[in-house]
Amino acid sequence: MADTEKITINMSPVDLGQIDLLVSEGFYSNRTDFIRTAIRNQINFHADTVRETVKRRIMGLGVIEVTRKDLEEHLRLGETHDYSVVGALNVASDIPVDLALKTMNSIQVFGTLKISDELRAALKDRIR
Repeated sequence: MADTEKITINMSPVDLGQIDLLVSEGFYSNRTDFIRTAIRNQINFHADTVRETVKRRIMGLGVIEVTRKDLEEHLRLGETHDYSVVGALNVASDIPVDLALKTMNSIQVFGTLKISDELRAALKDRIR
């Protein structure tokens, strides 16, 4: 599977037993298959709510890449940005701290934020 994140969940023995029974009956290949399917079903069920919220909050949906070139262009135009993402925000590792501080107002990610330790420390009060 492409770039994934690991999660840990606690379940009651009864719920886990029911999952194991469904796996043994061939409905799912393993526990992970069951859990992924259940999560996808819930995401699909709430897809309209997610889309409307993204629209209302002016958020990015998916994998957003922030490059040094992007931020240099924002600086040239005198722009600053609030990054709000559902999915993943990948901030390039070659971005200097001073450039990030001048162009990135805030960062909110519902999902995964990939950012260098140096930038994370410099922007810590801007990351929610």
